[in-house]
Amino acid sequence: MMQQYLRLKEEAGQHLLFYRMGDFYEMFYEDAERAARLLNLTLTKRGTSNGAPIPMAGVPFHSMEGYLARLVALGESVAICEQIGDPAASKGPVERKIVRIVTPGTLTDEALLPAKSDRLIAAAWILRQRRTETAGIAWMNLANGNFCVTQCEPDMLDTELHRIAPAELVCPESQRINLLEGVAISTLPDWHFDSDNARNTLQNHFSIDSLSSFDLSDWPAGTCAAGALLYYVQRTQSQALPHIQTLRTDRSSQYVVLDPVTRKNLEITQTLAGEASPTLFSILDHCQTPMGSRLLRHWLHHPLRDNEEVAQRQRLVQCFLLPNENEDPWNASPALDALRQQLNALPDIERIATRIALRSVRPRELASLRDALDTLPGLIEMLTTRFNPDPAIEMHAQALTLPGALPNLLHNAIAQEPALLVRDGGVLANGYDEELDTLRTLATDSGDYLMQLEARERERTGIANLKVEYNRVHGFFIEVSKGQTDKVPADYRRRQTLKNAERYITPELKSWEEKVLSAKDRSLAREKQLFEALLDELSSSTKALSLCASTLAQIDALAALAEHARNNDWVAPILTDDHEIVIEQGRHPVVERSIEQFTPNDCTLNSDQSMLMITGPNMGGKSTYMRQIALIALLARTGSFVPAESARIGQIDRIFTRIGAADDLAGGRSTFMMEMTEAAAILAASTPASLVLMDEIGRGTSTYDGLALAWAIAHRLLTHNHALTLFATHYFEMTRLADTLPAAHNVHLAAAESGTGIVFLHEVRPGPASRSYGIQVAQRAGIPPAVIRHAGKTLAQLEKNSGHTPQLDLFSAPAGNTEPDPTDPSIDAALTLYENLSGIDPDNLTPKEALETLYRLRQDIS
Repeated sequence: MMQQYLRLKEEAGQHLLFYRMGDFYEMFYEDAERAARLLNLTLTKRGTSNGAPIPMAGVPFHSMEGYLARLVALGESVAICEQIGDPAASKGPVERKIVRIVTPGTLTDEALLPAKSDRLIAAAWILRQRRTETAGIAWMNLANGNFCVTQCEPDMLDTELHRIAPAELVCPESQRINLLEGVAISTLPDWHFDSDNARNTLQNHFSIDSLSSFDLSDWPAGTCAAGALLYYVQRTQSQALPHIQTLRTDRSSQYVVLDPVTRKNLEITQTLAGEASPTLFSILDHCQTPMGSRLLRHWLHHPLRDNEEVAQRQRLVQCFLLPNENEDPWNASPALDALRQQLNALPDIERIATRIALRSVRPRELASLRDALDTLPGLIEMLTTRFNPDPAIEMHAQALTLPGALPNLLHNAIAQEPALLVRDGGVLANGYDEELDTLRTLATDSGDYLMQLEARERERTGIANLKVEYNRVHGFFIEVSKGQTDKVPADYRRRQTLKNAERYITPELKSWEEKVLSAKDRSLAREKQLFEALLDELSSSTKALSLCASTLAQIDALAALAEHARNNDWVAPILTDDHEIVIEQGRHPVVERSIEQFTPNDCTLNSDQSMLMITGPNMGGKSTYMRQIALIALLARTGSFVPAESARIGQIDRIFTRIGAADDLAGGRSTFMMEMTEAAAILAASTPASLVLMDEIGRGTSTYDGLALAWAIAHRLLTHNHALTLFATHYFEMTRLADTLPAAHNVHLAAAESGTGIVFLHEVRPGPASRSYGIQVAQRAGIPPAVIRHAGKTLAQLEKNSGHTPQLDLFSAPAGNTEPDPTDPSIDAALTLYENLSGIDPDNLTPKEALETLYRLRQDIS
């Protein structure tokens, strides 16, 4: 057995091996020690190897999923080894085989997957050709069959991987890519990323001769990543992947690009503290199905540039909000409420369809699918009759129409309340198979036969107290009291002697016993065989089921957006092709839900007014105002309504944010270095179609240094990038930028002083702020009064003396006369040296000439 285990462990490699032994999955050696530490298992010993005890640890097979979930959450991968041989027919160890490998990115079991988010697996490969480099990324959602590929410049790899957000990243052994925190990294030999191997893997899976139909001809790096990823996933599942039916090219030009910093600062699905709420997703997620929640999450991370697709989503939200002519106009969207109630009864059809294709679906999931299909006709009728007509609604209704044979098959095949597992029996409905019904009757309904046998034997033998009974140890028997044993017929054979009775068996009863005791085993075997055949029949419908699930997810996500818009007075934004953001009385979608009274504000950004210079006190609401503009733009680009009285949102290619203070000490970057790095990325990549949020740039260095950098960065954004920019600052000198550049406009967050201290009005007004109110904010924070008074006096002194003390520069020349003396002979020598250097062509020097030139220059300098 240990020889068999070691062979399988060699096949499993670095993965933990769950080795099935009876009712347990056992682990040995290093696997046992590691699993015992990670899962808090009891570490025991069994047998010896070279005289040393073999460590062993195990988990019960019926609770395996809970342990798997814990291991996957820790980033571990597990190879599942099952007994595939028949113990009764085996000589030596039962034949075993690794049936699948569970990794963080290849989960399909319901118990292991989060309901409202996807678990993706991705592969990345940097293709080096001559002097150019190209990054290819492929990713797969094994739980629903989506398979995508993209290609980008290597410096965009981090942004793209954060957009995709995989749970596991597969990369070649020579290119270990660690750009994502908390993501499991798996490696493959480089040859799996070879273009020929990758192309063959893809062509064999899709049964095609060319990849041109997937629009991959100009994406060699993406093709390599896709082929390697498909090979890796096929290996982990130990089977073909029939539900992976197409490969979609995902071009970044489709989406508004959000870099990792922006995703974090806007708190789309995770707060700055790493919590799941309050976030934009948490307040919008009114979805009734897990499918809808996952799609809504995807939409928020993938805002679209194409106005037509966004407008189609917006029209559907509008349809769900406005009743048609048959509805009561005084009732607040009764059709929407009825639609959401219908959706609430649906299971996760998307993942059920996948598990059918992978043959891992549970009987009760099929029962829930059967019940869901019964509700679809009513849902289709509701869409087509209770809402205003729209081509998209008609298209969705058609996608929800499934072949009639599928619901009938599930009704005929699956019991009303099936058992949890096939091995427990009672999964298939009575009447589905005649042979199965016979075996079930034989195994369960033996009472009538035994009563008839008992009556016959009493009459035949004349023994009035004769009993026909059964127990698990001795099976069926006829019991006769000691005083009646002389009346026992000759065909009775003694089975057991008791103190006051004898137990017998007859040939007829023995034959019946063999039939009954084997009937249960045969019925279970027959039921398993029929269930496998049922899965074969259902697998042909997985494509239609996946399309139906995708459509239901879209309807659910759009209905959730409609519900939120209805309850919070959101409006439909106008989408334009210009570079503009014009918002009247906009509100922060998350903050407005957490405070009693939110102060709405306007914003106008266009080619004539591309920068708002925002000043005002700390705690006055500058960051909230900036974020709300970005979130309104993002919501408009997902097809959602927005929190405003009106909004006009133009074309946006990227959203950048430089907000807050953070450092990367492990990476050797201070807070100021992080700030400058992010600013450099914005200056390098922003365009006139970009939305840029810059908050308090220039902190972390001296006042004049910071002011100079802030001024230069703002000037560059205005004159070179021409990006739509919200620039918050405490440098009041920055407000003078509007005097020289007409595209810059000053606004401020209003505040007022009262007898009890500062009052924040949270109102955006034109013009610069008059004060920062920093000392007043410090007073509200609890700084001792003595310190506040001291700070006030110091501030008055500084303001009085401002402008008289120049700032020292660490790298400036020494003070004094810096003009050169024209009679200095070193000037002629320097000019001669300059001419000699200018005349050297390094590319045409031989090694010997280069060495001689160095010696000559050294002599000239000395």
